Amino acid sequence: MIVPRTRLLFWFAVVALPFSVLGALYAQAGPMAVALIAGLAALAVVDAAASYGRLDGIGVKLPEVLRLSKDRAGSIEVTVQNESKKARRLRLGLALPRELASPREDVDVLLPAGADQSRLEWPVTPARRGNFRLRRAFLETASWLGFWAIRANVPAMCEVRVYPNLLAERRNLAALFLNRGAFGMHAQRQVGKGRDFEKLREYIPGDGYDEIHWKATAKRGHPVTKVFQIERTQEVYVVIDASRLSARTPVPSSEFLVPSSAGGNGLEQPGTRNPEPETSVLERFITSALILAQAAERQGDLFGLLTFTDKADTFLRAKNGNQHYAACRDALYTLEPQGITPDFDEISSFIRTRLRRRALLIFLTSLDDPVLAESFVRNMTLLAGQHLVLVNMIKPPGVEPLFTGGEAFHIDDVYGHLAGHLRWHNLRELEKVLQRRGVSFKLLENEKLAAELVAQYLGVKQRQLI
Repeated sequence: MIVPRTRLLFWFAVVALPFSVLGALYAQAGPMAVALIAGLAALAVVDAAASYGRLDGIGVKLPEVLRLSKDRAGSIEVTVQNESKKARRLRLGLALPRELASPREDVDVLLPAGADQSRLEWPVTPARRGNFRLRRAFLETASWLGFWAIRANVPAMCEVRVYPNLLAERRNLAALFLNRGAFGMHAQRQVGKGRDFEKLREYIPGDGYDEIHWKATAKRGHPVTKVFQIERTQEVYVVIDASRLSARTPVPSSEFLVPSSAGGNGLEQPGTRNPEPETSVLERFITSALILAQAAERQGDLFGLLTFTDKADTFLRAKNGNQHYAACRDALYTLEPQGITPDFDEISSFIRTRLRRRALLIFLTSLDDPVLAESFVRNMTLLAGQHLVLVNMIKPPGVEPLFTGGEAFHIDDVYGHLAGHLRWHNLRELEKVLQRRGVSFKLLENEKLAAELVAQYLGVKQRQLI
């Protein structure tokens, strides 16, 4: 593609317009005006013809896969290939998707003589988690005389994977992820009430009858007690609800109303809200699950993942290692909530058929729908007999006991607080029902979800419940 530049328009204004007017007013100047205008037109045509293939041999190469984090500044390494190795000045642009914000729309590139490749960094900041693709790059250079701009678009394939931003959550759990020196320290096995047999020892008053090794006792003629060691490879599964229940936006606990006076009447009216940037419940589930995966890796346990809607969508059996964590991250970074009602019967059947070994199951879902909550309780009764089940839910906005929320400025606020109290009471009753079936249910604040999950997991480890 070829388009006129400012230089061509300038010379057209300087030569064509004045001399055409001069030739129209004075007949003697007509031939000279025609000659000058024709000469300018011929020069422009020659310049265009001579510069038509000026971008031949110029290509743009991007990395095949680029990994970035949401809301964190990154860059794309752009390699401009110059087969002719001649010095050239280009204008370069990338067809970035709207989710990748960049301070640059285009950039001027000077290709040095004798170099077949030139590299530059293109700054970008992802605004959304997901998978995005770059397919084309746009080039522009001036013609030999500068009358025309030669433009071309060339293929530039790049897959951009935008992962959840875990930096803020890791800061809240800095003590867990802090790398401390280990000089003078030696790894020792902890002895406790685990499930792996450690050794036999003499009976000590206070030992339980279930800890006595009866065959060894009969053989030796005096009581002998079994000692167990703590298991080091426990299985931890995070079960994430990706149905319509996770598409809602939680209101952060830091949200508050700023009262403002209304027209000098002395009455306080509700002011503006000061919420944090909106994010879906599923976004918080994904971030917390990845943080928990890192915590399990530090503790030497096996981490597994299960996402579901009306069926099991993604299942990764519990493993450890960097490759497994990368697989879990790749399974979650494109996960989006679906407009489907969850089927807890289906997911319960899937877990019971796939997981034979006792494991820690951490459910991340919403149970403020009474019908769905009843189905969930029925199925958790079956799972709790084999696995240790922890259920966590982000507290919906306004769900809190009466007289603990903000002030009521209007009669509608009174009814809103009453409705929130009723919903809170229903969730408390659900907690008691699940507790009687051996299932723990927690209603957590949005900002504390990841920290609370890690605290629950470490508590289970310390108490050796699995």
